Amino acid sequence: MMIIRSKGGDPLIASDKCLDEASLAAQFSTKSSKRVYGIVQLWKSIHPLTTVASIMNTGAHPDDEHSDTLAYYSLGKGVHTISLIATRGEGGQNELGSELGDALGVIRTRELEEASKMMNVTLCLLSEQIHDPIYDFGFSKCADETFGKWGESLAYERLIRNIRTMRPDVVFNAFQNDVTTHGHHRAMTILTIRAFDDAANSDVFPEHAEAGIRPWQIKKMYVPAGEDAYHVFVPTGEFNEIYGASYVQMGEQSRFMHKTQGMGSHIDEGPISSYYELVRSIVPVQKQERDFFDGIAFTFDDLAKEVEMKQGDKRVITDLYALHSDVQHIVSSFPRFSQVALEAQRMRIDVSNTISDIARSDLDDETKADLTHRLRVKEDQLNLLCSEALSFIAKIRPESAELVPGQTTRVTLTAFNGGMMPLSDLSLKLRLPQGWVNKPLGETKFSRLGYNETVSVQYEVEVPIDAANFHPYHDPIFSGVAEYVAYHVTSQVVMHPAQTVAILPAYSICMSPEAVVLNTVSLPECIPVKATIRNYKSGAAGANIHLQLPDGWTAQPDHQELEFGFKGETLTVSFRVQPTAKVRNGHYAISAVVEDSQFTCSERAQVIQYPHIGKTYYIRSEQLKIEAFDLRLPEQLQIGYISSGFDNIDHYLSLVGLNVTRLEPKDIEFGDLSVYDAIVLGIRAYAIRPELTSCNQRLLQYVHNGGNLVVQYHKPEDNWQPELAPYPIEIGKPFLKWRVTDENSQVTVLAPAHSMFHYPNLITDEDWKGWIQERSAYIPCSWGTEYTELISTGDPGEEEFTGIFLTAEYGKGVYSYSSLVWYREIPHLVPGAIRLFVNMISQARVSKTAVSTAHQ
Repeated sequence: MMIIRSKGGDPLIASDKCLDEASLAAQFSTKSSKRVYGIVQLWKSIHPLTTVASIMNTGAHPDDEHSDTLAYYSLGKGVHTISLIATRGEGGQNELGSELGDALGVIRTRELEEASKMMNVTLCLLSEQIHDPIYDFGFSKCADETFGKWGESLAYERLIRNIRTMRPDVVFNAFQNDVTTHGHHRAMTILTIRAFDDAANSDVFPEHAEAGIRPWQIKKMYVPAGEDAYHVFVPTGEFNEIYGASYVQMGEQSRFMHKTQGMGSHIDEGPISSYYELVRSIVPVQKQERDFFDGIAFTFDDLAKEVEMKQGDKRVITDLYALHSDVQHIVSSFPRFSQVALEAQRMRIDVSNTISDIARSDLDDETKADLTHRLRVKEDQLNLLCSEALSFIAKIRPESAELVPGQTTRVTLTAFNGGMMPLSDLSLKLRLPQGWVNKPLGETKFSRLGYNETVSVQYEVEVPIDAANFHPYHDPIFSGVAEYVAYHVTSQVVMHPAQTVAILPAYSICMSPEAVVLNTVSLPECIPVKATIRNYKSGAAGANIHLQLPDGWTAQPDHQELEFGFKGETLTVSFRVQPTAKVRNGHYAISAVVEDSQFTCSERAQVIQYPHIGKTYYIRSEQLKIEAFDLRLPEQLQIGYISSGFDNIDHYLSLVGLNVTRLEPKDIEFGDLSVYDAIVLGIRAYAIRPELTSCNQRLLQYVHNGGNLVVQYHKPEDNWQPELAPYPIEIGKPFLKWRVTDENSQVTVLAPAHSMFHYPNLITDEDWKGWIQERSAYIPCSWGTEYTELISTGDPGEEEFTGIFLTAEYGKGVYSYSSLVWYREIPHLVPGAIRLFVNMISQARVSKTAVSTAHQ
């Protein structure tokens, strides 16, 4: 036995062997000390050195990752773990806020980044840009549709490029290629399995070689399996005493980051496993394996033996055995911070020497590339470990996180030594994009940094006048590098700002309303338009604003002057826009342009900020979209809207000129419902509004007394019960089967004489054109005979659904249930969807007189 002194001088007893994780956990319980965070982080940095293996999980959307398995291999086994996701989730719903489309993709990307960071997982994305061809276009039933929209060759090239760059030993898919699975999932599984051979074939995408990316042979590939038929199981329910949780619990903690999708579950401790089927392998395997990495080099010791079997360079073999010994010394030094740092620096020297020896050896090129790649990964891990073990903390702080082209700002870099080992030859450097200018305002090099000491340097930075706007998917605009010497070895830490630093337009414009329905039945005298402008320039600024209008349209006034007193100030100006005397049905747009002596701006910098992802921005062209079409509205129609928060249809109903009131719980429970001509339930409202279930009989009585209740789609799990409707409605399962994903599907009207298609708007075939993303979701599979089936439609080659749009008389009133995706169509001002929705909420007004006179 040997006596080891802790930093505080208290003796710790340890054997010469590696310290046992369980005993360490007992000494450093996560509830016992504030310093525990450092202990856990130290182990989190040490553990990856114990293995040279790597694994990749492929999926289609943020939240597809197998979080429990990733946590097991990354945090439990120390494996270099990679999550590769195709899209950014633009086509989904938002359970957190109102952002949809590209703005939702920005949020889900940040959620995915934070979830990956929690598990020490490296994240790769095939989608590279806003409006990227590889995007989440909504639900898809088949891979062929997905390939058609993504571009199969493009998606495959990016997948192969990522595999060749990351060089994973094992790849496992998030889903099987099953007919009951989302088409995006099936597409990624098909491409991933195909890549097993093609990633190793230099004839496939030979242009990669020009960029220095070599072919790579994956060793094993798996797909998810069931408990009754599998090759390997992953015991994700195992409890890790250092982290104080099981791997499935840690995985679920990361899934809680996917808040826009309502992900994350609280799981009790206990045995849980995930099962996988082996589909491809180049190594001999057993019928049932103990681990993904059976037969694959897992440690430096394994690598050395592999090189020995090839009768490779003896010097390299000796080096690899030495690195295995280095790892053992580092692990046995835990949790003595300074000793870990010393051993890590020794290993850094050995890694560098090994890389040099490999380059000089007579090994074949592929073996050289393989070993060098694995050692480069270790270099990065050792850099991180050294900073953790030395308690070295480097930070970069911008004077302002919101910059404009041409601006001068200051950035401060600091370095703090929280460890007992003095550091020497410290330098703090600022990294900037090409074309930027920076000047240090003090010393950037420091000879010594002792315990509990901080040094800092401030840089003056000039942002180029042609600097590009912030892009949410690009790397941070600038970063800092701290280099230092400890134990005679140079290390470095790369710093990124804690908050997003963004280059923004000098003036950000937000137009109101954001959309207008121009009713050609009765054109308004003018369109009131407001523009709110935020000044992002430093200090006071002067500019003018004018509108860009369709041909023949005019605005009063034609321009306005803007005088800002300080950065961040907002001003709102109003215009009255006069369309031409005769406006044809179609699309129109109005833009605002703000100009000063330096800048011409017509963009909006949309601020996106939530506690779990911080602040980011989505910069886009700002336009007031106008859709002109004929729309008849019953006079003084009163609508009550029960929002779930998943849609904003009520907002757009107000825009078209209807009187809409959002109903709160007290209104539903105690209010006079009879004052509303129609009450509309937002999508999935029963899942979010508990008062609906308790007051359901009250809603049905409202219908029976002559009201008009409109219910939009629900999922089976949304607290929906068939008896909630006046006559039973059962929602179909599995959801993949019960939806129409083709937005252009042929629609047949089954009840052409029904007032739904006549009052107050005459619905024709034209009204089913121009829909977006899909037709219908979560379609009922059975319903009472009392309902009238209004339409039928289906995806090409499939049987048509007749339960998409149901309506029935109940007492004196009308009850309608529709799984048409109104929440997508109406915000996009799809004329037919708006006209038909107005008809649906007008049914309580229907009479023989109304129907017969509506179109005279």
